[in-house]
Amino acid sequence: MIGLIKLIVFGFLGLSVIYLTMRIYAASTERERLERIFDAGGIEGDRDSFVRAGMKDYHSSLRHKLLILICIIPTIAIFLTAYLVNHQ
Repeated sequence: MIGLIKLIVFGFLGLSVIYLTMRIYAASTERERLERIFDAGGIEGDRDSFVRAGMKDYHSSLRHKLLILICIIPTIAIFLTAYLVNHQ
């Protein structure tokens, strides 16, 4: 049981690092996409305010929220597998 707890804790820590890296990468690519859209032309106003508004929309989007599944799904799968193997 202690081994399972260690696996879950250290696995969750590792997955958290992956989650943070993916979150930074996804935000960076979204920012670049918004900057390319603005640079293509046809948009009135300030570039920074356009990118800021787009990033605000991104942070409330489903795509941003689904990144948390990087941590949740593997942790649940490991716990469920260990439970089913040990308690049959």
